[in-house]
Amino acid sequence: MNRLLVVVDMQNDFIDGALGTKEAEGIVENVADKIKEYQREKDSIIFTMDTHSDNYEETMEGRKLPVKHCMKGTHGWDICDAIQTVCNLNNYKIYEKDTFGSRELGKDLAAGIYDTCSEIELVGICTDICVISNALLIKTFLPEKKITVDGACCAGITPKSHKNALEAMKMCHIDIIE
Repeated sequence: MNRLLVVVDMQNDFIDGALGTKEAEGIVENVADKIKEYQREKDSIIFTMDTHSDNYEETMEGRKLPVKHCMKGTHGWDICDAIQTVCNLNNYKIYEKDTFGSRELGKDLAAGIYDTCSEIELVGICTDICVISNALLIKTFLPEKKITVDGACCAGITPKSHKNALEAMKMCHIDIIE
């Protein structure tokens, strides 16, 4: 039994690009260190990537958030260099997703692919959108599994919405490291 680290959307557009924040920039080193910890322990790591295409403006998200970001194949879509420096992404499962929670991850959870993990930890961006969505998705499929979110390895749209998302996850029986 091993742990699973879910690295959510550590992409350039969310760090220093179209939707970047100083808070997101501030967690990159923490996330890189967390990945190194999991590598040392030979635990599992997976990634999600927000992925949009040319029809972004026509989607519900595009209408509600009219800022093009994470367009597949662009620099903004790439996982940031600091993360790529600590791990060869070719060695890890990456879930490209066009919505907040990963449908493909949900399918893999339903198929039992992650049932043997002793616990699941999430880190990444944005705490208040994609991290919380994927944490609740995992909790839905694995309600008895220990699920943790490391707040020092997450950043939200604002510090307040980050804190609110952590509190909401606590209420859903997700353990929060602060």
